[in-house]
Amino acid sequence: MKKKAVIGLSGGVDSSVAAWILREQGYDVTALFMRNWHDTTGLLQSDCHWEDDLMFAEMVAKKLGIPFRSVDLSEPYRQKVVDYMFAEYEKGRTPNPDVLCNREIKFDSFAEEAVKLGADFIATGHYCRKGAAEMEGRTIYSLLAGVDRNKDQSYFLCQLSQKQLEYALFPVGGLRKAKVSTIAEKTGLATAHRKDSQGICFVGRVHLPTFLQQKLKSKKGPVIEIPADFETCKWQTGFPEGMPDIEFLKSASRPFDFKGIRGKVVGEHNGAHFFTTGQRKGINIGGYREPLFVLATDTDTNVLYAGEGDSHPGLYRKGLFIRVEEIHWIRNDLEMKIDEIRDFEVRIRYRQPLQKARLFRKKEGMYVLFDKLQRGITPGQFAAWYDGEELMGSGVINR
Repeated sequence: MKKKAVIGLSGGVDSSVAAWILREQGYDVTALFMRNWHDTTGLLQSDCHWEDDLMFAEMVAKKLGIPFRSVDLSEPYRQKVVDYMFAEYEKGRTPNPDVLCNREIKFDSFAEEAVKLGADFIATGHYCRKGAAEMEGRTIYSLLAGVDRNKDQSYFLCQLSQKQLEYALFPVGGLRKAKVSTIAEKTGLATAHRKDSQGICFVGRVHLPTFLQQKLKSKKGPVIEIPADFETCKWQTGFPEGMPDIEFLKSASRPFDFKGIRGKVVGEHNGAHFFTTGQRKGINIGGYREPLFVLATDTDTNVLYAGEGDSHPGLYRKGLFIRVEEIHWIRNDLEMKIDEIRDFEVRIRYRQPLQKARLFRKKEGMYVLFDKLQRGITPGQFAAWYDGEELMGSGVINR
């Protein structure tokens, strides 16, 4: 009897080809389209019309001769993703809705709907791979980077659990994007020449301040310029020997405190919670040789700290900290113990090249120190650590 795979058919080329591959591999395939958002506030109208996505998904399913269903998951999406986004921005943190969407919607709420359709497996069009190995009488699953490193999307799945990986399929993870496009064109799929989706997961590209103003109010506040020579401590390349004392770890992973630095008020903004570390657009203050970048925000006092130029030292830090309750291991059989030290490669945002890092596990959480200073370490984002091509775990950057 054929195993049944329910594919999340989004109306894009990647999930379309994933559905074709599953059919060719002999699965009993059903396409399931999910609508996750209704409000168009802040949505850039040229992008992500869900009606178009639905139409293309239906066309692909018809072409492949597979059953097509749709489901409205807007309520769990609002509760688990959008409300969390608003809460994080209000606290001055910058969340990653795509990571949350995969953990809370695609491999949770969507998976529940797929099970109702009799699914043995849940498939998506992500560029990543799944491995499996028998260890001490049980199967351990691993999340591996996609073969096409330019399209690798394993980072977006960094919060998946062993249970979620168990029934996951990633049919295009072993292909390069060019091959996927070729398959779509040769098989006559309607999505062959559609552009990849961008913006917030299943919402689309948005003007973020307008989108956030559904819940967060605008309020004027000062933009304070921090001089480039503010910092006296110069962190060295490389790592400390052994387990350093806790004060060293705290100092190396602590954000700069700009409150005590004598800066200059150079303008005003409409709300510190609308900005994120490293941001350039939206400050709208001219008269500088190089543009101003956001160094930090203080949502308690509604102050935005900025510095001139992409090389401003206030943008670069040695490390970060993850609270113990926000550490997540995909490979929980290899979870670090308290006072253990381990080297990994880490990325703190999608598409960032992997960076050499050393992880220090302490009772209160995980300290991550980098070999080289990192630009724009942002609270609320996810740090994901890799051993070679395998994503081992991740955590929410606390500071």
